[in-house]
Amino acid sequence: MTSRDIIRDAHISDMPACAAILNGWIDDTSWMPRVHDHENVERYYRDVVFQERQVKVADLDGRVCAFLALSGDACITALYADRDHRRAGFGKKLIDTAKAIFPERLDLWTFVENRGAQQFYRREMFTEVRRTDGDNEESLPDILFRWTYSSELPS
Repeated sequence: MTSRDIIRDAHISDMPACAAILNGWIDDTSWMPRVHDHENVERYYRDVVFQERQVKVADLDGRVCAFLALSGDACITALYADRDHRRAGFGKKLIDTAKAIFPERLDLWTFVENRGAQQFYRREMFTEVRRTDGDNEESLPDILFRWTYSSELPS
């Protein structure tokens, strides 16, 4: 990260880049089934995610390298970085942005298989709330995590 990176509101023109980041993650993740083809993912981001959610992007020199989508009920519905910027600090910046938008509570789901994401969320003070056996379109077991403002306070 440099002084040329910023977190900003997404524009409709950013949706192809956001969809490409998600598609790249799915393509790179052996345990993740491809439920929707690349074009349908891009259409969904343009027609649904951008229209119904608050989307923030990490912009590095004018290029979207990570993004976060938030629903109105304080749920992070997507947090992904492109292949070249994973583990580069953009996820933390985006999580911090989400915490500023919803300063009392945030929820998110991650797959049981995604152990790296679970470690990251735990470092960011999210705690496990419950698990499912795969009650999602991918039919993969997942975990609901929650962050609350009180989890940030020293004990």
